[in-house]
Amino acid sequence: MSRKLLTFNGGVHPEGHKDVSNATPIRLMPLLPRYLVALRQHIGGPARALVQAGDTVLRGQMIGAAEGYVSTAVHAPTSGRVLAVAPHEVPHPSGLADLCVVIESDGLDQAIEFQPLDWQALNPSALRNRIRDLGLAGLGGAVFPSFIKLNPEGAGIDTLILNGAECEPWITCDDRLMRERAAEILQGVAVMRHMLGAREVLIGIEDNKPEAIAALRAAVANEAEVVAVPTLYPTGGGKQLTYILTGRETPTGGRSTDVGVQVFNVGTAYALYRAVVLGEPMLSRVVTVTGHVATPGNYEVRLGTPVTDLLAAAGGALPGATGELVGGPMMGFDLEDRASPITKAVNCLIVKDRAHFPASPLILPCIRCGACARACPADLQPFEMYWFARAKDFGKSQSYDLFDCIECGCCTYVCPSHIPLVDFFRFAKSEIWERERHKQDADQARARHEFKAFRLEREKREKAGKLAAKVAENKARDAAAALGGAETASDPEAEHKKAILQAALERAKKAKESVTPQNTENLPPAVEKQIAEIEARRAGAEITQPETGNSPS
Repeated sequence: MSRKLLTFNGGVHPEGHKDVSNATPIRLMPLLPRYLVALRQHIGGPARALVQAGDTVLRGQMIGAAEGYVSTAVHAPTSGRVLAVAPHEVPHPSGLADLCVVIESDGLDQAIEFQPLDWQALNPSALRNRIRDLGLAGLGGAVFPSFIKLNPEGAGIDTLILNGAECEPWITCDDRLMRERAAEILQGVAVMRHMLGAREVLIGIEDNKPEAIAALRAAVANEAEVVAVPTLYPTGGGKQLTYILTGRETPTGGRSTDVGVQVFNVGTAYALYRAVVLGEPMLSRVVTVTGHVATPGNYEVRLGTPVTDLLAAAGGALPGATGELVGGPMMGFDLEDRASPITKAVNCLIVKDRAHFPASPLILPCIRCGACARACPADLQPFEMYWFARAKDFGKSQSYDLFDCIECGCCTYVCPSHIPLVDFFRFAKSEIWERERHKQDADQARARHEFKAFRLEREKREKAGKLAAKVAENKARDAAAALGGAETASDPEAEHKKAILQAALERAKKAKESVTPQNTENLPPAVEKQIAEIEARRAGAEITQPETGNSPS
């Protein structure tokens, strides 16, 4: 029973030119004397260099470690010596340089010991970490680190879609890979299914690739369904292929995982096979070399190979070549420097000529014909988005779902005024991202300032509290000391007075005891009279004998 397929709105039918490069098997590039390995070959943060000039490396050795969550490792494509870790031009629409590790090959191509993984026994988290360290990234477009997409936690993935549509004109690397290495691709799919817990696996291939469809159907057995889908650009878009095969529509601003689907490119599945089953880091990829070149075809190219050497392996550009295009004519960009290295993101190199890639025509004003809206597979209004992007009214651009644009180029392809609409949308997105980044930086700076002010005020309060407590403690100690001093001072004085009094009493007592009674008997009458007068005077003055025995001074 054949699967019922749906059709998305819009889309175009550009000339394919796939027969230029898909007739011959994949060729293996020879070992080169020098490689330039970019540390940023994926969406997210660049890898952190682990080597420096003068170090020796082996093929497969990690030379750049993942830095941050959205990142992945990079590895040496051969054995040799590190000449430099320095900025170099890389294939990118900006034309800017990025940090690269320059390796001089020793010609021996010695490798580290690759360690196959027991993926069915490994803990899923440990397996994802190993995949991250092996450098896997998506090979179909966004070059997103694969270990992140292989994390199903909370996503509820029930369907795994393998994307073999390869809808972009001229590109045939996935076609040849499916024809020649179907069994290996399916082993990679088994690992994906195990990690995601998906119940169903669908492999979508455009019907202009009958050999690839036959090869996968012959190898697939019952673990997946190979589905031939109509040839229409951009069927290979993740949201579009999800809708065609499952009927599930990805919400605005969302991902296919929001509807229980995860999508991987066939090249990613093959790389996963090599990483998990063979234990080999991501060291190469298949690249289509086509267009105005002597020997067009598909080449297995080590990452870090200079474009100059790849073109030489393909026989070189023919007379009349006007430049090189990285990727396809719909979503690709002009190569600024032939010395740039091949990265994980480079799936195709087209040598241009005037016949197939004429000079850009004169850009005319938008006539608001609506052709772009009818061709848009995301059901957007490109002409409205263009006006707002051109006016730098980015808020309005966002209100027209700017970020749902997949930059497929259908609108530019059909525009009668030859307006490079996608360029405007990319500009608007980059400006919004930049402003958002500045806003986040400002918010973080403000938060840091507010926290610092709060911390200083808190420390001030704590310091004042501690000072007040110290003052109170000192006062209490002083008061206690004063009280204790008074008591200490009064006690010796009292004891002293008591001692003086006691000493006086003792002297009086001794004096009294030492007085010998005088003979008062038989006194003469004159003496007795004199004594009686003295006694009478004492009695009259109320003078009494002191009890203490002390004499008045």
